[in-house]
Amino acid sequence: MNLENKVVELLKNKKWHIAFAESCTGGMACARLVNVPDASAVLNESFVTYANESKVRVLGVKRSLIETHGVVSEPVAGAMASSVSKTADCEVGVGISGIAGPSGGSEAKPVGMVCFGFFIDGELRTFTKHFGDIGRNSVRESATEFVYETLCELLSDDLGDES
Repeated sequence: MNLENKVVELLKNKKWHIAFAESCTGGMACARLVNVPDASAVLNESFVTYANESKVRVLGVKRSLIETHGVVSEPVAGAMASSVSKTADCEVGVGISGIAGPSGGSEAKPVGMVCFGFFIDGELRTFTKHFGDIGRNSVRESATEFVYETLCELLSDDLGDES
């Protein structure tokens, strides 16, 4: 079973829903979930909030958070995840913000750096991954793969806590 099928099954078993707030992946994570025939059982809506203003207006991410930490940061990815969960009224929210390249990187935040937020049943987890300057689409694909690997792990861990 591929990762997206596993995520759909884990969510269906819990009767939970998921929403994505994507920036650098541009909808790729949500699209991968929609490849699964039963995705409609767990997905109501998701958002591509590419511009900073969209993160503020659509998701309610505080402008001061973006100004303080930068849009590519764990605090902002976490805010995106928790906000999309609330906006879409679901138990799982995923936030993704990064620098896919080929430009836009800096010494502190190089091309290939992606920050993630996972808001699952009221608990927030954040991560930063450095995929390297491997090409724009490869960064986006690697980020999406990380999302599904992490969702499988976090949702499975949560299932284990219930027994």
